[in-house]
Amino acid sequence: MNTETIGAYAGTVWVALNGADALGVKQLKKITKLKDKEVFAAIGWLAREGKVQLAQDPEDEKELIVSLVQE
Repeated sequence: MNTETIGAYAGTVWVALNGADALGVKQLKKITKLKDKEVFAAIGWLAREGKVQLAQDPEDEKELIVSLVQE
């Protein structure tokens, strides 16, 4: 996995998030058909760019909820 590939994954995740208010990692994996490490690399990329917000799911402590930052 290189930065070009991670950037492509980030674009895929961004498109999925753009069509929803917020998604859990499980939902992102299902929608994007990416693997765990690919989704987390993409989330990291988007977080570093300040494009996503992260929150813990109140109903499932192990689930991460991701949403786009509203500008």
